[in-house]
Order: sequence, then structure tokens, then C-alpha cells
Amino acid sequence: MMNPTTYPEKRARLEEYFDRTAADQWAKLTSDAPVSGIRKTVRAGRDRMRATLLSWLPGDLRGRRILDAGCGTGALAIELARRGAHVVAIDLSTTLVQLARERLPADMQGGSLEFVSGDMLSTSYGRFDHVVAMDSMIHYEKHDMVGGLAGLAQRTASSVLFTFAPSNPILATMIRVGRIFPRADRAPFIEPVSEATLRAEIAGQPLLSGWRIGRTEKISSGFYTSQAMELYP
Repeated sequence: MMNPTTYPEKRARLEEYFDRTAADQWAKLTSDAPVSGIRKTVRAGRDRMRATLLSWLPGDLRGRRILDAGCGTGALAIELARRGAHVVAIDLSTTLVQLARERLPADMQGGSLEFVSGDMLSTSYGRFDHVVAMDSMIHYEKHDMVGGLAGLAQRTASSVLFTFAPSNPILATMIRVGRIFPRADRAPFIEPVSEATLRAEIAGQPLLSGWRIGRTEKISSGFYTSQAMELYP
């Protein structure tokens, strides 16, 4: 499914970025602390995307087991747990996972939340009712992305919700411009893919046979552009 060369290499680069290069910046971005104008647009876009993904899931998640694949500092995972779900929230960055644990509220309103540092595609975490991967697949080439989604789908009963970076001239310009920012303001390299190309890749993945594409919605906010997509059996 996953390319044994490109996936581990990209995963290692992401781990270094989030654990070392941008840990402080990411902590500020995911809080109420003042940030640069660029990061304000990213924060606003991520808030809208999180709300979109949450709206695609039942309001009552009691008895449901959910994987937050690439949980970051845990904002989405906390909202899922507050709906009554048991959430396994995993991220490759030990720094972000520790920050997520520190931000965990005392009252989970009936749900439960387990933060884990590791590979979001590991099969060791068992089966789930839903999987949510917000902005964690956007760093991987389309074949690796769809391979990862296929692996997750094999362990998921109801839906896999994920985001991708929709390929278009505006996003391409943002990525080029982003490379001239100071190192602290750079994000890890994003792999844009057109919706048509992604749909074809999903249709051609044998392990996703029987799975269908449902809702999709693009969020654009300044330097943040991402598109949500729903897969269901």
C-alpha cells in the first residue's frame, strides 16, 4: 500500500519539523496566543475545517470508537470525546502529544481520550467506527495518501474523513511564496492533488472497493487551503 521508501522518509521529516523546528510556533497557532497575520489566516482556516469535519459526524457518539489520525494538540479529539466517544488520538510528534495531554480538560462529559505518540497507520490500535485525519495526509504523495486511507478503511466500520490539498494555481503560488518565509514560518512541504486525480486514485485502489466518496468541502482562508472528503462503505 505505502511506498516503503517515500512514506518513512516523509514521516521522519514531519516528525523533525513538529518536534524541533516549529514546536513553539505550533503551540501558539493552536492556542489563543497572538500570532502573525499569515498564521491568523491558517488558524481561522483550521477552525473552519475542524467544524466541518465535526458536522459530518453524529452529535451523539456514545459507544463509538474513533481514531484521530494526526491529532496535533488535540482540539478535534477533545470535541469528539465531549460527544461521548472513546477517542484514540495519535500523532508522530511526541512534543505535540505532550502538549495535547497538558491541555486535556478535566471534564470529558462522558467520553474518554487516549493520546498516543506513533504512526497513525499502525494496525496495533484495533478497529474503529470512524476515522478522522485532518491535515495529516496532505504531506504525502497521492499514492501513499490513498494507500494509507485504504489501510485505515480496513479497520473502520462507518466512515473515514480526511483532508487533502486541492491542486490549483492559487495554492501552487502560496507554496512557492511560502518557501521564502523565515524558517519559523514555514510549514512542511505539502503535496497538492486535484480532486479528479484523487477520485481516480481512490477508484483504482483495490482495498477501497465497495467504499464510496460522500461529502466534500473546500476551505480557503488566506494561506490555508484544504479540502475535506468523506469515504464510507
